[in-house]
Amino acid sequence: MNIAISDIFVIVGLVFMTLGVVGLIRMPDVYTKLHAASKAVFLGIIVLGVAAALVGTAETGMRLILLSVLVLLTTPVSAHAIARAAYVHRNRMATAGALDESGHHLADHDHAEPTWRI
Repeated sequence: MNIAISDIFVIVGLVFMTLGVVGLIRMPDVYTKLHAASKAVFLGIIVLGVAAALVGTAETGMRLILLSVLVLLTTPVSAHAIARAAYVHRNRMATAGALDESGHHLADHDHAEPTWRI
């Protein structure tokens, strides 16, 4: 029974990943491509992890939980960093009717020197 459920989760995970690839090809600008890619990676990996946890051992399940937590933490951070870099380098949205609602003009700043310090 677990194998049949796992197969269903694998198919669902592959559908999410395939839709992400289609989104990368079809979307017009970096922001919408980034949205499609980050959602597909997160949802696809989590669903594939659940499929593997159903048929794997307890150790495999614990590793998959760790992997899921790492993906949950790193995907939004990396997507934000890429989107901010695109905005700073003045990549505009190509979507019809797109409006910049950030309230800040990051592209007007001199980005040779970062404004943050560690």
